[in-house]
Amino acid sequence: MPNIKSAIKRVELAKVRTIKNAAAKSTLKTAIRRFEESLTSDQEAATLALRKASRALDKASAKGLIHKNKAARKKSRLTKKFAKVFTKVS
Repeated sequence: MPNIKSAIKRVELAKVRTIKNAAAKSTLKTAIRRFEESLTSDQEAATLALRKASRALDKASAKGLIHKNKAARKKSRLTKKFAKVFTKVS
């Protein structure tokens, strides 16, 4: 345990940040999960869920919660899943 006042404050702030980051990551995972669940329903619901998931990934990336390349990779994979389910092959 730190003895210096500023170090004590840093420990407290780190705890607060950890809780906020965990909540934000959970929200992000939920948006992605809801998109994957919506793939079984109609295309409009899946489109809306994909948009929400992409937006959540962009926000997480902007906040520094996840790396921008990871966000781009996840968005690409989600879009690919969407296209695979809803694009008709003739």
